[in-house]
Amino acid sequence: MKERSQIEEKYKWDLTEYFKDEDAWKKEFEIVKKLYSKLETYEGKFGDDKMLLECLNLDKNISERVGRLYVYISLKVKEDAKNSFYQDLSNKLDKYFSDESPKVAYISSELNEIPDERLISLAKNPKFKDYNLGFKQIIRYKPHMLSKTEEKLLATVNECIGGAESVFDMIDSVDIKFEDVKDKHGNKLPLDNANYHTYIQSDDEVLRKNAFKNLNAGYGKLNYSISTNYLNSVKTDCTLAKIRNFPSAFSRSMFGEQVDESVYNSLIKNINNNREYFFRFYENKRKTLGLKVFNNYDMHAKIDVKNSNSYSYEQAFDIILNTFKIFGEEYVNVLKMARDNRWIDVMPNTGKDTGAFSWGAYGAHPVVLLNHENTIDSLFTLAHELGHMMHTYYSNSNQPSTKSSYELFVAEVASTVNEMILARTLLKNAKTKEERLYYIDYLMDMFQSTIYRQTMFAEFEYDVHKMYENGEDTTCDAINNLYFNLCKKYFGNKVNLAEELKYEWLRIPHFYNAFYVYKYATGLISALAISTKILNGEKDAVNNYLNFLKSGSTKPPVELLKGAGADLTDEKTFKNAFEFIGQVLDEWDNLMTVQENTK
Repeated sequence: MKERSQIEEKYKWDLTEYFKDEDAWKKEFEIVKKLYSKLETYEGKFGDDKMLLECLNLDKNISERVGRLYVYISLKVKEDAKNSFYQDLSNKLDKYFSDESPKVAYISSELNEIPDERLISLAKNPKFKDYNLGFKQIIRYKPHMLSKTEEKLLATVNECIGGAESVFDMIDSVDIKFEDVKDKHGNKLPLDNANYHTYIQSDDEVLRKNAFKNLNAGYGKLNYSISTNYLNSVKTDCTLAKIRNFPSAFSRSMFGEQVDESVYNSLIKNINNNREYFFRFYENKRKTLGLKVFNNYDMHAKIDVKNSNSYSYEQAFDIILNTFKIFGEEYVNVLKMARDNRWIDVMPNTGKDTGAFSWGAYGAHPVVLLNHENTIDSLFTLAHELGHMMHTYYSNSNQPSTKSSYELFVAEVASTVNEMILARTLLKNAKTKEERLYYIDYLMDMFQSTIYRQTMFAEFEYDVHKMYENGEDTTCDAINNLYFNLCKKYFGNKVNLAEELKYEWLRIPHFYNAFYVYKYATGLISALAISTKILNGEKDAVNNYLNFLKSGSTKPPVELLKGAGADLTDEKTFKNAFEFIGQVLDEWDNLMTVQENTK
């Protein structure tokens, strides 16, 4: 792999819109420190509208500046983790704001002390238009706020909260080791979390089996340690819920993102009631792969359709531009601007963050990190991350910073809308039965991984939190059994489950961000509804979707999605999703029948 210095400039992101260089970053940090000190002078002065507005404007200004400071230095770390210079600056930034945050904890406490009548009046005042939603949120949160002294204390200990995630990250990235795996020829291959995904997609059944068993067995050897660590995370969730006067950790999480609990429950109910679609998928995959028995580790095996398509970054981007003309000229022009002005870090280099992501700070362009490999998977990754980028771009361009950050509940919608439109367009334009089968399998794998599997994860973490809150057995054996029994239900009785599957939950990092994973499922179900309307050319479908991208957090997320064309409170949305999945499976059946008849 190349060093970063060996990568062509055109494949590296340009961060000068954030800061010209490190000296400029340091100067800005010093300015922010002075502004932060000034912020402390408004304590006790919120009775005066002028003082309140000055404080809120200053706080907004600081937040925007801090966002650019934090994103810039974090991106520099992700370029090359071996560069300790940027890691040191990042640590200093974290330390400063950890020390300072208790000093300005008074802001939320004093806002909470303002009578509802005055907050309602302020929300109607044009001078406070950037903060009107915030005032409404303060009224909503009042039953869950603490006294000024308690809030300051909680802010002081905040740095200690969430330590379980950091412990897992260290175990997962540094401490854990896996035994080498053997392929069907008896060759020994090294195993880690990065190459595992290559092995599990291999056409070598022996390699898939050994990779799955060895990886999960590696986590199983740390069963007690990781289970204890996760349970500490669950305890933290539940304790904070009590402190904030919520009946459960689940209720606190759903309240925080303004999503009714019925949406979560409806997801689990609808997925459980339609498991037969995924049982059909497993059977179709078994037949297509030519297997006598289908194992859980065969799920992601690539179907051998001799699809040798290879896409350079430039070719992949051209496909993206052509596909997303459906969103209109402005959308395509922003994509071109991102490509031409180097908002994207394209190629892998030693020390660079693995995988892909999109990020950004208010007042500067969003960015995308890739590790492009000229594969069809990299094409889809590019489409996915550009969806995130466009959501951030549109939201930041159309809303003040106080309303631009969209809820995590809708964070995966734009990315999966892009994936769905790309996959369905490629499927429609496929020239051979083999190509069609490839894209059908891609779609079904996406549905299985994102809708079905994430819902199982959601059911698992809901049950673990309830078990702890109800004083039930939460030993590692109990949690392992809970997970394995859920796997039995979700895989059905025709899939052979490896014993090591009971340890799989130990390696899921998202469990340390409680009640997050279900958003992947609702996001893809929403994306399917939105993309169907757009591809069918329904009136205003594109405009409704673009307005959603521009809306930030101006409305509760379920309401925003409804405006975009996906109503998660309507059972019909789920019904339509499964009808589409059924149609995809029907075509798979037909293709297999044709292949059988031509043999």
